[in-house]
Amino acid sequence: MDFFDILTLIGGLCLFLFGMNIMGDALERRAGDKLSAVIGRLTTNKLAGFLTGLGVTAVIQSSSATTVMVVGFVNSGLMSLRQSIGVIMGANIGTTVTAWILSLGGIESSNFFVQLFKPMSFTPVLALIGIAFFMFAKTNKKKDTGTILLGFAVLMFGMDIMSGAVSGLSEVPEFRQLFVMFSNPILGVLAGAVLTAIIQSSSASVGILQALTVTGQITYGAAFPIIMGQNIGTCITAILSSFGTNRNAKRVALAHLSFNIIGTIVLMTVLYIVRAVFAPAILEVTASHFGIAVAHSVFNVICTAILLPMSGLLEKIVCKLVPDNDKKDTKTELDERLLATPAIALDTCRKCALTMAKCAVGALKDSIYILKDYKPALAEEIRQREEETDHYEDIIGNYLVKLSSQQINEKESAESTRLLHIIGDFERISDHAVHILKSAEELRNKEIRFSDVADSEMEVLTNAVVEITELAMKAFEENSLDAAFEIEPLEEITDRLKAKLRANHILRLQQGECSIEAGFIWSDLITNLERTADHCSNIAGCIIETSHNTLNMHESLRVIKSESEDFKSRFKYYSDKYSLEKRV
Repeated sequence: MDFFDILTLIGGLCLFLFGMNIMGDALERRAGDKLSAVIGRLTTNKLAGFLTGLGVTAVIQSSSATTVMVVGFVNSGLMSLRQSIGVIMGANIGTTVTAWILSLGGIESSNFFVQLFKPMSFTPVLALIGIAFFMFAKTNKKKDTGTILLGFAVLMFGMDIMSGAVSGLSEVPEFRQLFVMFSNPILGVLAGAVLTAIIQSSSASVGILQALTVTGQITYGAAFPIIMGQNIGTCITAILSSFGTNRNAKRVALAHLSFNIIGTIVLMTVLYIVRAVFAPAILEVTASHFGIAVAHSVFNVICTAILLPMSGLLEKIVCKLVPDNDKKDTKTELDERLLATPAIALDTCRKCALTMAKCAVGALKDSIYILKDYKPALAEEIRQREEETDHYEDIIGNYLVKLSSQQINEKESAESTRLLHIIGDFERISDHAVHILKSAEELRNKEIRFSDVADSEMEVLTNAVVEITELAMKAFEENSLDAAFEIEPLEEITDRLKAKLRANHILRLQQGECSIEAGFIWSDLITNLERTADHCSNIAGCIIETSHNTLNMHESLRVIKSESEDFKSRFKYYSDKYSLEKRV
């Protein structure tokens, strides 16, 4: 093998790894929405988790990517440790699909129709279609489809170049001796593990092993241990990904490593026994592309068949290795590992924003309750909820900014913008809750009481505000247009109530029925309540404009108010429901 063959081998290897990388990334983006739906349907059933891991990995062609996602899910609290173990086992089998695709390169036949199945026969056509999609398609999804086809074409060309470059090694005695050495199972396992840890892809390392089979120097006796080691080496990605995560996420990475180590120990023991007792001839047979794919699949299927029924035991082992401690575990609500899959990252943001919304609405309701019955413990809880809401706004906002730098489609971009607006409104609702609390504390500290008439008027307004916040919560949680449309007429009512309550207060002030000091607190209260309703209106507007695919919230609301008969009907309903004349 001369200098130019070495350069050709390096070039082929680079093309192969580059093609696999861009194809995997594009597959992940293309399947993003579906991945989110599949992951969302996970149950505690280990078979469901196994099938999910198998399916997702077969689609995105990377067990490492699947495992990193699982680490992120567990770290974010979206998946339990028990669920994750089944997914990881499924991922180990799903990753074998790549080896089967690459095995097509080993087809040898002079038959024309058989030759059509060789990748080098149809890869140029795929590359042509891919470049057409990539250059001329208008949508990101079609461009991703083109990238997938181009990535596949590049990796197959790289595979073919590697195979051609190493074919001359069959005559090199040193190369022959190298693989005689790898017939020692322990050395073979180490070689496979180190190579895969370096390139961080078992699919790629199996592909390299398949390319080397053209030399005729790799026997099944040498290939089996290398394949076992490759499964151990691929765990390095999950282990690196688990740095800085909570204990359960670290346990996921350790479960992945433990699964492959245990499987390797069991099958290595079997291999030693079979070699010593039976000395089967197949161990000395030269491996082929197809044979490597079969061996890779058989190893993973046997490991899963042995350990899937014992996943509970594996869970206990990793919990012992990474024990709980007295220190409270700090949970990362949003994990940056998920940014590589924008659809799933966005879904995580929604869940986090929903938690924030419930926190803000809960604080607002408690602040209204505390106007009637002040309790110090409840006051402290309102303040804690407001701080928690601020925290959520910070982490969600920063996360969405980082997400926007990823390759996201128009739908995901619109949803990201919508969430940024909505979390801002919920954060302001929690601020108004604290302002209402301060007014309640001022009334209590200064021993000020409103008149019975004023209390009755305030109850009408607070009831309307409680209902509008509940509608905003429902509209956001369920993405309900019906609830969003209910908010607008009710928001108009709160505006009118505020004006009416202010006018009535001035009359009472003129008649000496209310003090100026009480009037300042009264004014602050109705202002904060009315502004809360305004923020609920903003939330409804974001949901409505997203459904109409527009970016002009105020114009959408103007049209609804001026042209909708339903708006007029609901406005009349709420006018009657929150009429001051019926209460005062």
